[in-house]
Amino acid sequence: MSLDFIPTVWAARLLVALEGSLVYGQTNVCNRDYEGEIRAQGNTVKIGSISDVTIGDYVKDTDIDEAAILTDTDQSLNIDNAKYFHFYVDSIDRAQQNVKTLDTAMRRSAWKLREAADTYLATTMDLAIPSGNKIGSIGTPKVPTKDDAYEYLVDLGVLLDEKDTPIEGRFVIVPAWFHGLLLKDERFIKVGSVGSDRRLANGQVGEAAGFTILKSNNVPNTTGAKYKILAGHSIATTYAEQIVDLQTYQPEKRFGDAVKGLHVYGAKVVRPDNLAVLIASKS
Repeated sequence: MSLDFIPTVWAARLLVALEGSLVYGQTNVCNRDYEGEIRAQGNTVKIGSISDVTIGDYVKDTDIDEAAILTDTDQSLNIDNAKYFHFYVDSIDRAQQNVKTLDTAMRRSAWKLREAADTYLATTMDLAIPSGNKIGSIGTPKVPTKDDAYEYLVDLGVLLDEKDTPIEGRFVIVPAWFHGLLLKDERFIKVGSVGSDRRLANGQVGEAAGFTILKSNNVPNTTGAKYKILAGHSIATTYAEQIVDLQTYQPEKRFGDAVKGLHVYGAKVVRPDNLAVLIASKS
């Protein structure tokens, strides 16, 4: 007897599990404005924009300037990443186990897909940040302490202020050791901790210096020493994903069931000025 499996139901369950564990890919870090209908790897989403409108001074009884011709440009969000999972459950193993083997395996598959997507998003965002929005460098990283870790968050906020980044909804994603420094600062302890009655976003550990603080082990780093602590707003990056195929089958020469699925996704930094980074080292 094959596993009781309905492809459309399980496809939805997998995607929910994946979104539920993303840090860089959650909606308060990346927007999903252009996700649209994604059917296969290689699809492209076109993101259009128009030029700025010119503002002039009006003088009574004087002709105004000719109407400005607006130009449009577009950026391409390419769905060029594809990851799959593929596992097999032997009939004997299934019969001897009291746990829901398929359910557990699907959750683990979603977790591994999350790791791949989160790492990709973090790298994509980091590569797009303009040089003027960086504090520290790979050659000379900053070395935060418990006394100034909070100050660096303030500096990141100033960089975003100078680029007209919306104040409401800002985020910063920190590694565990940086969060540990914040926990030793009274300014964070008094106002940064989030009440237990609030529903937290994935990885959210508090608020400070105008940011929602998110913690992740996927913060980009060089040889585990020079971490790129990204800050910004969800208007900067757009992300699109889809589980495009999910199948269960019985291998011809085995007694058991196999499941395979395909996850496609892509991201584009459309407003790089609304991202900033602190390049920091533990010591």
